Amino acid sequence: MRDRLVIDIETKNTFDDVGGKENLKDLEASLVCVYSYNAKDFLSFREDRIGALGPVLQNAGLIIGFSINRFDMPILNKYFNFNLMSLPTLDLLEKIEASYGRRIGLDLLAKTNLGVGKTNHSLDAIKFYSAGDWESLEKYCLNDVLITRDLYELAKRQGYLLVPERWSNNPVKVPLAIKDIIEESNTLF
Repeated sequence: MRDRLVIDIETKNTFDDVGGKENLKDLEASLVCVYSYNAKDFLSFREDRIGALGPVLQNAGLIIGFSINRFDMPILNKYFNFNLMSLPTLDLLEKIEASYGRRIGLDLLAKTNLGVGKTNHSLDAIKFYSAGDWESLEKYCLNDVLITRDLYELAKRQGYLLVPERWSNNPVKVPLAIKDIIEESNTLF
């Protein structure tokens, strides 16, 4: 049976390093963390092992993440000899934006719905990488995967997530149609 994966990546560099957001594909991955529903486990792939992630992704019937269609997947696509962009995804941020009309950060969304936040900021991840602090980098990335998984499960269970209003911070129920549609075949090759 094809797997459901929750994924997050960290990069070695910033948008400033590559000349702006229009050069997103020039960012380089330092770490990819995944939660596999089939294995019921978290997996980490450091920069020198990202190739080993390929078979895991190829077995995915659904890849879940937060802003993965705009960030993670385009960056990762260059590392594999198949079209990563053809894999089925569920992007929680896209779902919220489509339903509510605006984007929201993962940290605020997690605090509002789960009562926990991110452990660090994305720029900290680049500092961890530069310092060779793999333990802190993995902890940060795995925590983002855990938060994303828990938000996905909550949205699937209750049919909505709470999003604080921009000016009042009063939580608003944002309906989300989250379905576990696992594609049993795909056309990667």
